[in-house]
Amino acid sequence: MKHIRIFPYPIVVFLLEQRGGNNQPSTKGQKAYGTSFLPSCLLFASKEVLGVGSAFCLLALACGIFGCTNRIIPTTSALEAEPVIATDNQIQVKPLPMEPEYRNEWTPELEAEFWIRANEAIQYYAGKGYGNTHGENEKRSYPIAMFNFLAGNREQALEFLQSEDNEASDHQHTEGIDYYYSFTLKGQIRKYFFFGKFLDPDYKQKMFEGAKKWTEHDPKGRPHPIYGKGKGGDGWGPEVRGGWVDGRNTDNLRAMREVGVYLMAEETGNEDTRLLYKQKLQRYVWALYHIGMGEWDSETYLGHTFAAYLNLYDFAQDPEVKKLGKAALDWMSTAAAVKYYRGGFGGPTKRDYGKGNVVYGSNSARLFWLYFGDVAFPNPKPERDVIHLITSAYRPPLAVVALARKQFEKPVEIRATKPIYENWKPGGEDQPAYWETSFFGHTYQLGSLAGKFADGDVGPFKLIAYNQERGVDYFVANTGGGWVKPGKNSGDQVGQNRNLVIWLRPASEQPFFFQLPKSANAEIEDGIWFFELEKTWLAIHPINLAPYTEVTIEKQKLAELYSQEQTLKATTTGKGYTGFALEVGEEESHGSYSAFKQTIKAKSQLDIGNLATGTVGFTGANGNRLQLTHNSKNELPILLRNGVKYDWLKQLELYNSSYGKKPISLGWKRGNLRVEAGASEFEATVE
Repeated sequence: MKHIRIFPYPIVVFLLEQRGGNNQPSTKGQKAYGTSFLPSCLLFASKEVLGVGSAFCLLALACGIFGCTNRIIPTTSALEAEPVIATDNQIQVKPLPMEPEYRNEWTPELEAEFWIRANEAIQYYAGKGYGNTHGENEKRSYPIAMFNFLAGNREQALEFLQSEDNEASDHQHTEGIDYYYSFTLKGQIRKYFFFGKFLDPDYKQKMFEGAKKWTEHDPKGRPHPIYGKGKGGDGWGPEVRGGWVDGRNTDNLRAMREVGVYLMAEETGNEDTRLLYKQKLQRYVWALYHIGMGEWDSETYLGHTFAAYLNLYDFAQDPEVKKLGKAALDWMSTAAAVKYYRGGFGGPTKRDYGKGNVVYGSNSARLFWLYFGDVAFPNPKPERDVIHLITSAYRPPLAVVALARKQFEKPVEIRATKPIYENWKPGGEDQPAYWETSFFGHTYQLGSLAGKFADGDVGPFKLIAYNQERGVDYFVANTGGGWVKPGKNSGDQVGQNRNLVIWLRPASEQPFFFQLPKSANAEIEDGIWFFELEKTWLAIHPINLAPYTEVTIEKQKLAELYSQEQTLKATTTGKGYTGFALEVGEEESHGSYSAFKQTIKAKSQLDIGNLATGTVGFTGANGNRLQLTHNSKNELPILLRNGVKYDWLKQLELYNSSYGKKPISLGWKRGNLRVEAGASEFEATVE
């Protein structure tokens, strides 16, 4: 298939999954291509229509993608169908057809699983109190009201959704409608387009008129009619920050703003603003496929960005923009699938608040659970943004679901890079800021991170391992005070080669902390710390560390969250450097736990002969070797992997697999994402 490069706008080309008859995934080796997509100003490079067998209608939007919202501009014909149907005590969105080029096909079995979990979420929120509309509190209150609507409490939900905003006086210039806060925008968009046919016509007209004024000019930076550019200081409201819209630039807030402004400009016919925001959306999606996401793999915020782009996918009229929405969702669901495992969220993460190191502990796990499932017990608290997933036509590609369920050949190592947080600033596109290594065994995934600088909200290391009853067990390590807090701390340098890890730092009063499940069997033999999890085994060789002791987490809420975990503390002994070397095993690599211990004691070798100069060598029981030299110039350690120097600046790919088949690949500034897992393949290109 040809790809044509035209700048500044990205070209989106989707190579959709091959689908056989009866909607079963394709067999390996078969190829079929979806419709190529180019901007309307270009000729199609090629056009081969995907053969999909008998079409399976996705359970789509309550008010549809194609005009069932009674929009005023442009005019469309309304569908009279109810948005939800109830059968066998289950609530379900009515199936509507979706054009193939916008769709990832799913099997009926996956769809049935989806709706079982969706009903769990609806039942969880049904009847809960909404809260209020003060500030950006709609991020909580609007989703709960929408859940309540789906649960059958329509009158009560609609009364709240149409109630006057707590700060309507601040929003007089937009007819009293809050189009300022980004978190509010996410809900306003779905309220208007999805639930629009149920709104009072006068209220919906007020939303329309307010949006028309709001998008007449670019609302970002436009002086607020009352507060101008704001007084400055603490807070995020218009009285502090000014403007017509929340101007913060975290990935998730930016996505909510840019999607909201685009859709309302498109809806109200403000073409100049629509085109401006189309460019902003194009640049963001280009960045995802070429350099990555600044707020990468956040256990807290990835789902917020994802939900914002569901709005774009569901409600955009411009075909190019709808496909940009799909491209963003495909990328983000793939990124989530790499880290998701049986209700857990593993590996290094950005904007990590330290609350995600248990099953269903992270917001991202509680959201993508709806798509990926594969869990040991129900989700105790579905993420509120799940309302956007339930009321959306989007489904991740089959290959991405299989990736999340780890249905690929193992063991395999996946190396990845992540960009600087504000990657749109000068220099942000020059090279990655972080290098991640993840190793996927048969029962665990082990991930670590290296970078040139310290970073306080990065979770740098995590292992999650299969547990039949819990889903997964967590092994987390870090330095700091009190417990296993997030943060890539200054001086900490970590290197990894498959199932081997070395962590080294200059000796100080800063202790090491380790989190393990209370169910872990702990032993110390020949100075090696052994930990037996259900199917995964750890051997830790301490380097200038005193024997560990168990400590209590002082913060009550965190102590409750980690009530089934134990926190171990190990202090530094001596001077020079301190840290540990880790080796991970399982039945497939070592046979049994007892054999693992014996092999480690007999064959593993820790070389600390040059520790005084910051060099540690480690040979694993299987013969793999790793050497780390602490780098005093920056935070990137000097590594030898199996005797070969690891050149960080030649490892730029966003995803690159080795030691096995490639379940995922995405080159640096290549824009071609490819996933092969289960019996499915998926490929998407943004040029």
